[in-house]
Amino acid sequence: MAINIFKKEEGKKEVVKEVIKKEAVKKQVKSLVTQIWNVLKSPSITEKAVNMTSQGNFYTFEVERTANKMQIKKAIEAKYTVDVLQVRTINIPSKKVRRGKIEGTRSGYKKAIVKLKEGQKIEVVSQ
Repeated sequence: MAINIFKKEEGKKEVVKEVIKKEAVKKQVKSLVTQIWNVLKSPSITEKAVNMTSQGNFYTFEVERTANKMQIKKAIEAKYTVDVLQVRTINIPSKKVRRGKIEGTRSGYKKAIVKLKEGQKIEVVSQ
């Protein structure tokens, strides 16, 4: 009888290990998804950006400063389900701003210019 009880406990341990592994995988997937979605801050809707969209299928986005080109590419492909051909990045520096007596700085940011495959579009809605 002792052997049968021992086998039951081993089976329980294996089930518990499988549940723990599944939970760990879920946490990893969730963290990867949040990392991808946190890369993109907002689309940049300026006159120049709109002209680039109509002329050469380029879209501009404000992105996280620490993001690299591969992360930006994966984030855009995951969010908008398009094929990205090229990513260009620009670090916009902070600038000094003065309003009367008060001086301060306008924060800098990182901008990404993304080229999509011909015939694909991203519907960008301004907020």
